[in-house]
Amino acid sequence: MKKLRRKIKRKKPDFKRQGGKNLKRLGKKWRKPMGSQSKLRKHKKSRGYMPQAGYGSPRSLRYLHPSGFEEMLVYNIKDLEKIDSKKQVCRIASKVGKKKRIEILKKAGELKIKVLNPLKIEAKVETKQSVKEA
Repeated sequence: MKKLRRKIKRKKPDFKRQGGKNLKRLGKKWRKPMGSQSKLRKHKKSRGYMPQAGYGSPRSLRYLHPSGFEEMLVYNIKDLEKIDSKKQVCRIASKVGKKKRIEILKKAGELKIKVLNPLKIEAKVETKQSVKEA
């Protein structure tokens, strides 16, 4: 799947805003040309490319994490038990607090589920202890 995604992305051009290279304030973010005499809107040869449906990725690759797994948002341990570790990875929701996050991480370790945004507890604990000692 990763090879297919790379192959498709190589063929996709950079969609640059008309006049974006001349005026810095316009930026490089795509905006559709609206002018009645616009050469880019009229699809003249050397004026660049406009986004079209044909440039999209295949349905099998849409909404996947770059690692190739499907992302699942987890709020509690019950949500974690629904995940298939061979096809899916979990991302812990931002609403989840530290206490429940630690429980979810332990359970994910038992079920061998990869967590995309784990909490680095050890580093935070060490810094707090060094501050107390000083």
